[in-house]
Amino acid sequence: MCALDNRPSPPATSLLPEPAPPRRRRGRVLRRLLVVALAGGVAAGGTLMLRPREPHRAAPDPAAGPRAQAAAQAAALAAAQTAVVNGLPAALPDLTTLIGAREARVRAQPRDAGAWAVLGAAYVERARRSADTGDYPRAERALQTSLKVAGRNNTEALSGLARLAVARRDFPAAKQFGEEALKTAPKRWSAYPVLIDAYDGLGDYKAARSALDKMTALKVGADVKPAVMARASAVYRDRGWREDAVAQVTDAAAAARTPAEQAAYLCQAGQLAWERGDREDALQHFTAAVRLDPEQSAARAGQGRALAALGRTQEALTAYQGSLAHRPTPQVALELAELYESLGMGRQAESQYGLLRTQVRQELEAGVDDDLVIGQYEADHGDAQEAVRRLTAEWERQPGIEVADALGWALHRAGDDKEALRYAEVATDSTKGGGVRSALYAFHRGMVERDLDLEAPARRHLQDALRTNPYFSPLQAPAARATLTALGNQPPNEELPQ
Repeated sequence: MCALDNRPSPPATSLLPEPAPPRRRRGRVLRRLLVVALAGGVAAGGTLMLRPREPHRAAPDPAAGPRAQAAAQAAALAAAQTAVVNGLPAALPDLTTLIGAREARVRAQPRDAGAWAVLGAAYVERARRSADTGDYPRAERALQTSLKVAGRNNTEALSGLARLAVARRDFPAAKQFGEEALKTAPKRWSAYPVLIDAYDGLGDYKAARSALDKMTALKVGADVKPAVMARASAVYRDRGWREDAVAQVTDAAAAARTPAEQAAYLCQAGQLAWERGDREDALQHFTAAVRLDPEQSAARAGQGRALAALGRTQEALTAYQGSLAHRPTPQVALELAELYESLGMGRQAESQYGLLRTQVRQELEAGVDDDLVIGQYEADHGDAQEAVRRLTAEWERQPGIEVADALGWALHRAGDDKEALRYAEVATDSTKGGGVRSALYAFHRGMVERDLDLEAPARRHLQDALRTNPYFSPLQAPAARATLTALGNQPPNEELPQ
């Protein structure tokens, strides 16, 4: 995100044409053990020496007899189905196998509502893992078929539709389906995570906290406890409770039962480390996640961020390219394009912006709400007025913190700093909704205040951005330092007020 002055953006080609504190947990010792294990595994260049509480399943032995192979395959298929039904991370090959089996089942038994629901949920998870946007319409058809066959008391289909809505960033629909699913099975924990996501996306943080409290009060088995802890960690992160977030996700990674699940939680821990500016710790977590699950594209992108911050530029570019090869998403394409731009590699940057445009169109065709990423792109690299228009509509529909920050920045780029400050305050002031510690949000607010001649608040927020994460953006972190230098690190000597 490159141009950082307060002038309105010049006319440019638009991305798209006009659209037709809780109690501290007892996790410190385990957390230290996990960090030591991560450091040891990464430093040795070998396998991460962190063992889940149950052995991971081995692949079927080709030398085994047909009966043994069939039993192993059946066990793997059952485990994948359990993961999908419960909303747990699943390995991409297992998802593909499960989808094939359930497609065969519904062809043979088209009135099997349970098979349709599992198939739809598996499509959602595979799309999330692979960015195959064609899986979203497939998922919707399968889940709606399950509802048609079994009626509205179909918890599995309703839960699947709620997850599909979250994946598409359709938080009103996620709330509707999630609340319906919860009514049919109020003791089922898997209804709560999607509701928390929906409430967060709608800016209803009181409801999100209430859903978290109800979820954590449930008695759940050891197989889903790690997922509950990981979800709690995400809520704590959004509220600015960093230590609690780290403790929860560290415990979740230690208790995970499959490589895919453990990799997902290590990736989440890596993102927490990155957000607090700990490049080395973030890289260790992301690298461990990729070793456990090579299809973990979010961890590959995390490696790219951390490596770029460490000055290991070529490795960073390779990591980003690997992430996009596994899962080409608009957000990662935008990150890589901005890294290229920061390195003066304009041709490569434009190529990535082109990939972003292509991916956005594909997602829109699959029903994904991409107005947030479109607005982020347009504000800095396209038409700021288009960004304001899209993000204003997005805010009216689902007013979450991410949208508040993006809309505030778009208004700033369009020259309306007074209105921009109102949204920047929402994103950064815990009394108005924003509790997450975000260097980017603090930077945006500081730049808006700078252009409103609010020098003391601008200085404070720019300093906070660089304290939170000095490497938060290859384009904007240098701009934050330059602006802070221009403002002066100390406020001017002024007479104290009477």
